[in-house]
Amino acid sequence: MTLDCQTPDRIAELLVHVARAARSEDGKSELTAAQWTCLRFFARANRDTRTPSNFASFQATTRGTASQIIKSLEKRGVIVRRQSDRDKRSVCFDLTQAGRDILVKDPLSDLMRVIDDLSVEERNRFLKTLSRLASTLAEAREVPAFGTCTDCSHFSTTGGTGYCACLSAELATDEIDKLCASYRGPALDTSDRRRTG
Repeated sequence: MTLDCQTPDRIAELLVHVARAARSEDGKSELTAAQWTCLRFFARANRDTRTPSNFASFQATTRGTASQIIKSLEKRGVIVRRQSDRDKRSVCFDLTQAGRDILVKDPLSDLMRVIDDLSVEERNRFLKTLSRLASTLAEAREVPAFGTCTDCSHFSTTGGTGYCACLSAELATDEIDKLCASYRGPALDTSDRRRTG
């Protein structure tokens, strides 16, 4: 008898377990898990994506809860609000120097080190799979997906720089690897599922 250890429920449980273990707080943590997620989000997102509503979507929480987390980080002086470049009625957030300093103590560092020990091929394959899972799940739930330009269907390269067809705009080089709320990733290909029977 062969045990099928690759069942979807086991994989899903392991993903959730790894995520919880990686973000677990200890008595020395300066921020809560939600505050760390918010700080990371504003550090990794592109200029137009660093809004309260995009953070709420990314965190899969209400706008009210997201707003409270953001306010707590503003009070600590680790993020600062600014008027949106695209919509003057909206606000975006940037990290302050204090925010960049505290991010050095990110509890995800242990997980990052473990991932760094994987081969480049393993990391690339793992990232591609996770990106497809995240995109397909977001599509199924009809919520925004988040990803970077390099694997987005809106992205193309033009003479050494990037272009976003969704925004109809040239992209600065330092924005290409940032999280984007306009991301449109590859759908999960179900045709290559292994059929057992």
